[in-house]
Amino acid sequence: MRNYRVNNSNLKYVATKDRKEVNMGKNIHVVHNGEQWQVKQENAQRSSGNFRTQQEAFERAREIATNNGQEVAIHGLDGRIREKHSYGNDPYPPEG
Repeated sequence: MRNYRVNNSNLKYVATKDRKEVNMGKNIHVVHNGEQWQVKQENAQRSSGNFRTQQEAFERAREIATNNGQEVAIHGLDGRIREKHSYGNDPYPPEG
């Protein structure tokens, strides 16, 4: 049985299973900036990488997210989130 609860911060989720806690971490965003695409951790000042194409940026973001159990948010040219991919320990089936 899995219990899911929100930690004190709205940005971090902690999954509790058999007394073991897993930190889910912050989201990773793929955003357009000028002539390049950037991979940025949520609330970070600097990017984790600059890429020529959105696909290259997404591949790097997916690699980071897979290693850290995070979520990737892909932004369009207008800055709005158009896709999200989760690589964490999401409950399945969803509760509720």
